[in-house]
Amino acid sequence: MANFILMPQMGVSDESALLSQWLVKEGDKIELEQPLFSLETGKSTFEELAKYAGTLLKIIVPAGEEVKVGAPVAVVGEPGEKFEIPGGAAPAPAEKAPEAAAAPAPAAAAPAPAAKAPEGFVAASPRAKHLAAELGVDYRLATPTGAEGRIVEKDVKALAAAGTAAPAAAPAASAASAAAPAAAPAPAAEAEYEDAPISRIRKVIAENMHASLATMAQLTLSRTFDATAIMNLRKEMKNSEGLGLEKVTINDFVLFAVARTLPEFPDINANFIDGTMRRFKHAQLGVAIDTPKGLLVPVIRDADKMSLLAISKEVKKYASLCREGGIAPAQLSGGSFTVTNLGSQGIESFTPIINPPQTAILGVCGLTLRPRFKADGGVEFYQAMGLSLTFDHRVVDGAPAAVFLKAVAEKLEKINLILAL
Repeated sequence: MANFILMPQMGVSDESALLSQWLVKEGDKIELEQPLFSLETGKSTFEELAKYAGTLLKIIVPAGEEVKVGAPVAVVGEPGEKFEIPGGAAPAPAEKAPEAAAAPAPAAAAPAPAAKAPEGFVAASPRAKHLAAELGVDYRLATPTGAEGRIVEKDVKALAAAGTAAPAAAPAASAASAAAPAAAPAPAAEAEYEDAPISRIRKVIAENMHASLATMAQLTLSRTFDATAIMNLRKEMKNSEGLGLEKVTINDFVLFAVARTLPEFPDINANFIDGTMRRFKHAQLGVAIDTPKGLLVPVIRDADKMSLLAISKEVKKYASLCREGGIAPAQLSGGSFTVTNLGSQGIESFTPIINPPQTAILGVCGLTLRPRFKADGGVEFYQAMGLSLTFDHRVVDGAPAAVFLKAVAEKLEKINLILAL
């Protein structure tokens, strides 16, 4: 009996997902737990594994389409097995689609219609443009099948196979000299920019950040602390052997200090939801991770109970999962506070945006050399690091926010003593 592969629900609130890429093709033998396709939710990218073994009889939904959770995207069964797609759509009509798409191709072979390429910018992938240049075809004449009407590589191949685009280029090139100057600006204009649809993750980030600024009274406080202690301790750890401390980073020290401070400030270690404060007993610490697809924030559970080394290992594990697209939705939710670090980029101060429904976020800045007076009246330079705390002034006042920031800084300046507690 044929089995339908359904779009899974990766997160509790997800109603749909983008089927970004098929990893198999029709006719392939499918094994249990074999990756079938990649999908994008608003939080990350995942691979769906096969729940049935057999032959991939039909791909119902092509790559690049948004699919509702629970909708069938493919059929797995025995070769030659008959099946009917839910909703009354049978395999036969689906197979007619390529014929229908190919039908206009001969008509487009007529020189006059083919020469009239769409005016202005036509969305196309860089690979599609490159292939069109190699084949000597005008990619603007291709029928787009990519996401949001974008021309992709296979569209150019179909155009070239139909034999319509090459003749179209000739009439355009041999047009009257008066028409040549008018056609010239088009390639130049297209070379200056390219329109590209943003990913689903990027859309969700944009919506969340806009909602954050639109619904909160956000205020940022900044201060520096003497980073001498953590820099010296990190140097010792890097030179240690057999203790597993070599990969502990400056950011790990900050996360450790924040985790130990949060339970002391319940309004900062909290979520503000529909007029109600949800105060957490332990630090559910979100860590902003930069990935090629956008910013993700995995949560370290009960971080205030963890050692510095345990936090360091957990962060690295989550960072790897985020960048490989293997992070689970449950690991990206439930945070009480977030730390984001731009220090490696040399940023000395910035205004991080709160991750709703949290009430605050800490930005970690880079190291700078600052002068100070010594006991004998002389001047010395020390390594200072900046911290920027953004908080929701609707529920957190400036004074407790400043006290929290001071407490984090003091723990970092006395990190050797705090580690002993």
